[in-house]
Amino acid sequence: DNGGCAEFLAEDSDRPTPAQYGTPTPDGRPIRMGNSPSIRPGPADTFMSYDLPWANASNTPFRRFKRWTHEGGISTPFIMSWPARIQESGVVHEPIHIIDIAATCMDAASATYPTQMNDHDTTPLEGESVLSVLANPAWSREKPIFWEHEGSRAVRIGEWKLVAPVGGEWELYNIDDDRTELHNLANSNKPKAQELAKLYDEWAERCGVLPWRILYPAWNPRMRTPSGHRV
Repeated sequence: DNGGCAEFLAEDSDRPTPAQYGTPTPDGRPIRMGNSPSIRPGPADTFMSYDLPWANASNTPFRRFKRWTHEGGISTPFIMSWPARIQESGVVHEPIHIIDIAATCMDAASATYPTQMNDHDTTPLEGESVLSVLANPAWSREKPIFWEHEGSRAVRIGEWKLVAPVGGEWELYNIDDDRTELHNLANSNKPKAQELAKLYDEWAERCGVLPWRILYPAWNPRMRTPSGHRV
C-alpha cells in the first residue's frame, strides 16, 4: 500500500503509526514515513499515501477510491485471455465480479460444482459463469452483485446501482446514463431504491454481513476514513 491507500496517514487517522514501521529494510535502511514531496511512493525505504484529495483526482471521472463501493473504489478492467476460444479482441461493458471466476472455471472445465463434501453441504457459488460472453458480447448477467467493505455498501442489478458510504444514506444511480454517479435518484425513484435495498438486506442477512457500528461501536461518523474508525 505504499502510496496506494489514501486513508493511511490522512489528517484524521492515527494509522499506521511510526512504530509499525520501526523495522529497517533488509539492507538496514530506516523507513521514512509521511506525506511529504521528498518521500516518494514505491521504494522499500518509504511509506506514504496520496491522501484523500489526490486519491479522488487519480480516479477521475469516477467517484471515490480504494475501500469505497462507489465506482472509483470497485472498478477495474477484467481481462480474459484464452487463445483456443477467443479469436477476436473486444470490449464488453457488462459488469463481471471476482465471484464469477469460480463459476466460469467450472463451466470451462465442464465440471459440476459439488453440493456436498465429506458428508457436509457446500456453500453454493455466488457468481455466475461468463463464458457466454465469448459467443455473445451482448450477454448480460442474471444475478445482482453485492459489495460491503468497512461499512460502505452497494448492490447493482442491470443499469441500477444502490450505494452508500460508511455511515451515509443510500444513493441510487442509473449507471448506464451516469457512470460517474453524479445524479442521485434515491428520492425521485424511491420504489427502485427500496427494491434494491431489500435485495441488499436479504443478501447481508444470508451472508452474515454486520453493520459497521456493531463491529466497531466507537465508530465516529465525522471522521473521513473508514480505517480511522477502528479501535
